[in-house]
Amino acid sequence: MSSPAVLHESSSSFSRERLGLVLGFVGMAIFGGTLPATRIAVSAIDPLALTSLRTAIAGICSLALLIVLRRPFPPRSLWFQLAVASLCVSILFPFLMALAVQTVDASHGGVVLGALPIATAFVAVLITHERPKPLFWIASLAGAALVVAFALRQGGGALSSGDLLLFAAIAASAIGYAFSGRLTASMPGWEVISWALVIALPVSLPAAALTFPADIDHIALKPWLALLYVALFSQWIGFFAWNAGMAMGGIARVSQMQLLQPFVTFALASAFAGETITPQILLFAAAVVVTVAISTRTRSRPVPVPEG
Repeated sequence: MSSPAVLHESSSSFSRERLGLVLGFVGMAIFGGTLPATRIAVSAIDPLALTSLRTAIAGICSLALLIVLRRPFPPRSLWFQLAVASLCVSILFPFLMALAVQTVDASHGGVVLGALPIATAFVAVLITHERPKPLFWIASLAGAALVVAFALRQGGGALSSGDLLLFAAIAASAIGYAFSGRLTASMPGWEVISWALVIALPVSLPAAALTFPADIDHIALKPWLALLYVALFSQWIGFFAWNAGMAMGGIARVSQMQLLQPFVTFALASAFAGETITPQILLFAAAVVVTVAISTRTRSRPVPVPEG
């Protein structure tokens, strides 16, 4: 028979993994609300102002938390990676996405951004020198082809400016996520996003002051609430839950939660942005999710790079 100590340890391990899955789901659900909230916000706030304000607000909160917890500055060897992550995740991705949702629905963006895990995996393969199985490349190419086919079908045979902006946002985010992932080997995930936002403050604060809406009296409450959502949750708190969940429940298991994100986006876009979710959108999203699931399961471990 197993001893009480072993049973207790097993139970504690199971509870930790289960909590990790719950936190991962919370983080995924928060990220799933980013597109609908951004679309609501840009209905009254300029995309540049929205990006500046969300990054500045999150950056100030990050700086306050780092000071309160007395976290030391990251070593110089990590500054370049933090700068790349900051540029991509804190500035380029939110700005490109805000521009895109001016012309495409959040549900449309949910399908296109469903390929983000594939793009992130592709960048990770490049920077970590992995040698994935052939099925990884087949699934990744299939997922990318599905997204392009969806965009072309929705655009009447041509890619819209919104689609091109979303593709650029995917590229920026994939690079940012890949570098952020490397940084989590040196510091906790919440510190990575917090330092990335702090590094952006010299740009985001002046930009927020210069682009702050002059007609704030004419902006309804809903866009302001959407701004606060993308600033505090999408840009900052969501990463806390997501990274903590992966640390407790395991990266492989928790990362599969990301497969549900497009459908969370659809539900929130329908509930809060009044968008209609068609069967075509659901079918393309499901097909993309399948390719993402296959590609994430067929990546190999990194191959050591010879020194010298």
